[in-house]
Amino acid sequence: MNDRVARLVSVHGQVQGVFFRDTCRREAVARGVTGWVRNEYDGTVSAVFEGTREAVDEMVAWARHGPSRAAVHTVDVSEVEPSGSADFDVR
Repeated sequence: MNDRVARLVSVHGQVQGVFFRDTCRREAVARGVTGWVRNEYDGTVSAVFEGTREAVDEMVAWARHGPSRAAVHTVDVSEVEPSGSADFDVR
């Protein structure tokens, strides 16, 4: 478990109603990343990516552009403590 890292990301822009969460889940599962993604009331999308540093970095890089219909303006990233989650959930 010591080799796991976790990042909390907040994605700003046109990121709701563009299949961001579903695409994010598929991208995370393909990389073996666990955690969650959800829409927020302020129009952003929040997510926690947990896994190897390389896989989590790939997910953060993916979040900077999102799916093809998204228009990402900014992404805030912070380190969080890994929770040991086993799945990737859409909330």
